[in-house]
Formats: sequence, C-alpha cells, structure tokens
Amino acid sequence: MQDVQLTVNGENHRMRVDTRVSLLDALREHLGLTGTKKGCDQGACGACTVIVDGQRIASCLALAVQYDGRQITTIEGLGTAEAPHPMQRAFVKHDGFQCGYCTSGQICSAIAMLDEYRAGAPSVVTEDIGATDIRLSDGEIRERMSGNLCRCGAYNGIVAAIREVAVSTGVSEQ
Repeated sequence: MQDVQLTVNGENHRMRVDTRVSLLDALREHLGLTGTKKGCDQGACGACTVIVDGQRIASCLALAVQYDGRQITTIEGLGTAEAPHPMQRAFVKHDGFQCGYCTSGQICSAIAMLDEYRAGAPSVVTEDIGATDIRLSDGEIRERMSGNLCRCGAYNGIVAAIREVAVSTGVSEQ
C-alpha cells in the first residue's frame, strides 16, 4: 500500500492504494468518477482515456502511484450540464455518439489531440513530418483518433465534431 495524492479536475485527493491499482480503478472505485469507462482493460479501445498534464493516456495501463502529484482531467472536469465544453457540445450537435460508452474517452482524446496538433506534432499520415503548417484533414483527424474505438460506428459524427471545434477555436481552417 502506498499514499498517493492525485489532483483530479482541480481537486486534491489523498488516498492509500495498493501499488498495483490502475489509475482507471483509482478514479472509478476510490473517487467515484465513473465517467471514465473500462472497456478492454488492455489499452486497445481508448474508452479510459484521460488527460494528464495535458497529455492523453490510457488510464487502464497506468498505475495510480505513477501519477502522484500530477494534474488529471476526466470527462467530469471538462464542463457542466449548464456549461458544457465546446467539444461536448459539438459531439451532441454532430451525433458523435450512439450508446455513449466510448464518448468520454473520445472527447478527452479529441481535446488533447487538438493540443498535440496545435503544437505541431505530426501523425503517421502527415505527408511532410518537417512541415510547420500541417493541414488538419479528415484523414489526419481519423489517424490521430485511431486509438479510440467506437463500436457503434459514429466516426463520421466524431470527425465532424472535432473539425467544428478545430475551426471555431482557430486550430484549423475549414
């Protein structure tokens, strides 16, 4: 057992956890933040994606003790029912979900992905990895989101939602 302090959605939480407890289980079982979903528990589906210090991670593959003192954002920390995050609004507007199980991971991943793109990080489909003005095409969005699976097949709505937020925030042109 080890004491851990996690800053989740701006709140400090101190807890004692077994050193084998995943960050996902600490969030869900110790803190009651069930918006982050357990999909495959193998890092393959992206349902458990959260943002840690601005980077998206699969929380099922991360040990809670590794994130002692780090800033963690879950879907619960992005917006409220009264004031949803722009990405949450766009997912609703473009039907970027059906059953909703993968949606929290998709949204967290999309937000962090746009930050990665804004910072100039190339993807596998980027034609010129040395370019400083990578075009955020639908192919780029799909590749950058490829670690998040949607079993309902809402990919077109997901891409449209991300595109809308990218354009409205000046990250990308139409």
